[in-house]
Amino acid sequence: MAFESLSDKLGGIFKKLRGKGRLSESDIKEAMREVRLALLEADVSFKVVKDFVAKVSERAVGRDVLDGLNPAQMVVKIVNEELVTAMGGTNAKLNTSDKPPTVIMLVGLQGAGKTTNGAKLAGLLKKQGKRPLLVACDIYRPAAIKQLETVGEQIGVPVFQMGTENPVKIASSAIDHALKHGNDVVMLDTAGRLHIDEALMDELKAVKAEVKPHEVLLVVDAMTGQDAVNAASAFDEALGIDGILLTKLDGDARGGAALSVRAVTGKPIKYVGVGEKLDAVEAFHPERMAGRILGMGDVMSLIEKAEQAFDEKKTAEMADRLMKNKFTLTDFYEQMQSLKSMGSLTDIAGMLPGIDAKALSGATVDEKAMVRMEAIIQSMTKKERDNPELLNSSRKKRIAAGSGLEVVDINRLLKQFDMTRQMAKQFGGKRGKFGKGNKMLGKLFG
Repeated sequence: MAFESLSDKLGGIFKKLRGKGRLSESDIKEAMREVRLALLEADVSFKVVKDFVAKVSERAVGRDVLDGLNPAQMVVKIVNEELVTAMGGTNAKLNTSDKPPTVIMLVGLQGAGKTTNGAKLAGLLKKQGKRPLLVACDIYRPAAIKQLETVGEQIGVPVFQMGTENPVKIASSAIDHALKHGNDVVMLDTAGRLHIDEALMDELKAVKAEVKPHEVLLVVDAMTGQDAVNAASAFDEALGIDGILLTKLDGDARGGAALSVRAVTGKPIKYVGVGEKLDAVEAFHPERMAGRILGMGDVMSLIEKAEQAFDEKKTAEMADRLMKNKFTLTDFYEQMQSLKSMGSLTDIAGMLPGIDAKALSGATVDEKAMVRMEAIIQSMTKKERDNPELLNSSRKKRIAAGSGLEVVDINRLLKQFDMTRQMAKQFGGKRGKFGKGNKMLGKLFG
């Protein structure tokens, strides 16, 4: 995951400051020297690093420890606030039109993931109640139109294409099509190049002049580090962009692009791609990203994932059955399916505060265990799933043979099911006491 190395280094710096009663200038100077090196190694722009370190140093030097905070926590608080500021301060929304359709023009270099991530964004907007239309304006890259049609079909979003017609005409015709068919968002997937050239920009300018998009969204690859920042600057200077969709933030990117692009271009990151699946895109929240970098977790994003994955009505019904001691293995299976749709267990755990991501990656989270549990439950009859107490020795042997596992695996599942039921009961009894966070826990456990 991006920022892992930076998080480790910053954590080590803060650890050295523990136990000090007051922050001296020498303490801050030494810590900031190490912070500077950590940020530069993360491929953050030199100018951004210089300004960032200067601001943190100015705020930290000579200040007494705040009530309830030790010096290390004091520095973390200041660094956190400055990271949030550097990345834009608050979540930046898409520009929209009062009179539909809203036209979003996706631009970027080849290889940044423009087509796939544009489709991901269309899928996200669809979940939010919009009726997006994807438009194939890339007439040069082989199979670009087919790729857009394929991902559009997978997310249930229509695709408008006119083959190799002029991209300006395609964009204009797509808006007419949207007006006739009730699409309130038109997303133009424009052509990219291996590098920024005059022909590319002239075409993009012509499309922009014709359709007057409400949002020009630049798609850049976080893996390219400072090249992503340079591309953002070049596109903004030549075309004028409104925001950025930063892709591949789930990879081993060092994170420099995310920390630099707003400060260098003045344009906000609005969305980030966080995985290969077609639902792996999310709105960018500077305060949440800063929390991840500093090891504070990202509980709000976890809650939002849970809310998307778990059906509210079904969850309420399961909670009611749980309270009446009627929670079944069928319910347990359905909750596992919803949990899987939130992403890998390692990613989910990494969003919780206090979890050491490095230590967690060293300890293997057995994703296959869930597959084995599914196989066992699917090998049961409906009567057995609804009444686990019926599972005697002979039934367990039959289920083990049907799932390709051992009786000991059946017993392990039944024990986990019983523990989950007991835990869920405890959380269910406290529901409402801790607000939205407890609501999410309630969803995870029934």
